Amino acid sequence: MSSARGLANHHLYLARLVLDAWGRECEAQQVSAATLSEAFGPACHAHLGRAYGWFLLAVAGAEPLPLEPPSRAADLPPRPAGKAVPGEIREFERLEREGWLAQMLAWAPQRPGQGSAARARQPGNLARPAPSVDGPDTFRGWARDLDSLFQRMGDSLDEY
Repeated sequence: MSSARGLANHHLYLARLVLDAWGRECEAQQVSAATLSEAFGPACHAHLGRAYGWFLLAVAGAEPLPLEPPSRAADLPPRPAGKAVPGEIREFERLEREGWLAQMLAWAPQRPGQGSAARARQPGNLARPAPSVDGPDTFRGWARDLDSLFQRMGDSLDEY
């Protein structure tokens, strides 16, 4: 599987496997959601990011393929002189600035001591607010959005 599209689909598949395991662990309710997010979030995020990067290379028609995919459209290899930037790449650039893709690319796992749980307790109150945690549903949404984008743009690539 050396084609950029094949690699994109492979990493999307791997992300789904991570999501399935994450979901099973959430259902078992034996480990806190925050700990599961720390365990599964980075792996899932890495696969989604690689899927996106390889698909960027497929859309750009980059050959030969680099050892690692780019993380953003700006990291793509330069276009040959006189060759226009595909409209799909422009759409990716826009989505990277705003919307779901910008959120996916900006995601970073919370470190212990970060977030709302790290705030000091209120005087007279021993409770601390629970940390806000991105669970598997957040990542499932990104995987679904990537898959939809891959399908739509893949169909237009097949026409060429």
